[in-house]
Amino acid sequence: NVPLHLNSRSQQRSKRPQGRGAQPQAVWLPGCRAHANLRARSMGKTKAGSARKSRGRSPAAASPAAAAHSLRGKESSRVGKKPAAPRERPGEPPPPPPAFCLFDLGAQRERWVKFQERQSLTCEEAARLLLDTFEYRGLVKHTGGCHCGAVRFEVWASTDLHIFDCNCSICIKKQNRHFIVPASHFKLLKGADNITTYTFNTHRAQHTFCKTCGVQSFYTPRSNPDGYGIAPHCLDEGTVRSTIMEEINGKEWEKAMKEHKTIRSMSKP
Repeated sequence: NVPLHLNSRSQQRSKRPQGRGAQPQAVWLPGCRAHANLRARSMGKTKAGSARKSRGRSPAAASPAAAAHSLRGKESSRVGKKPAAPRERPGEPPPPPPAFCLFDLGAQRERWVKFQERQSLTCEEAARLLLDTFEYRGLVKHTGGCHCGAVRFEVWASTDLHIFDCNCSICIKKQNRHFIVPASHFKLLKGADNITTYTFNTHRAQHTFCKTCGVQSFYTPRSNPDGYGIAPHCLDEGTVRSTIMEEINGKEWEKAMKEHKTIRSMSKP
């Protein structure tokens, strides 16, 4: 078992940089005992390295049995966890709430969803638009407010206004001409903190006016506590077509209310 020194080609390879004190490489003749021992040791190292690599592989790269065992473990770890909520994409309307999904739209469902997406409406906004279309049919949206602009409102009413001219003690002093609408048709846009209220006698009528300019653009009448009395002269121009004036004998208020046929119903939706 005598080592043979490297041939010329091996000697060329041995000229690579080596550490201090490194010995020339040697080649063993095939078939000798030393060659067999060297080959066995190299094969053992190769198998050990392969085993380490297989332990570091992912479940998909391992054996089918190991992959199935790993998958079962992951599935069991997910038990009891809540599913992640779907993320909203920019530009898309938020998903409808579960309660709304219970509403049966039948054959109109696809058409409704496309309309909602096209108009970028939430379920609440789409429902409000639909309800307004039917409840306010034949009505227009008027806007108005006080003199200084601190109080602003919008109100749904006809273009032809039925106005009451009352001669009670306060209405005659402030010339309180008004038309009556249900509370659901009125919306205060701004100025809730800039409004003050005056009451007297039965304190049922709520005479509200702006703290800054003193203008009463709307109030809650005694005859219709479930609605609002709107001053037509405080509306913005362009939405009123005509007006009809009716006098009310506020000096004999109880008698006037008893004899009037429709004033009570004007604040009903």
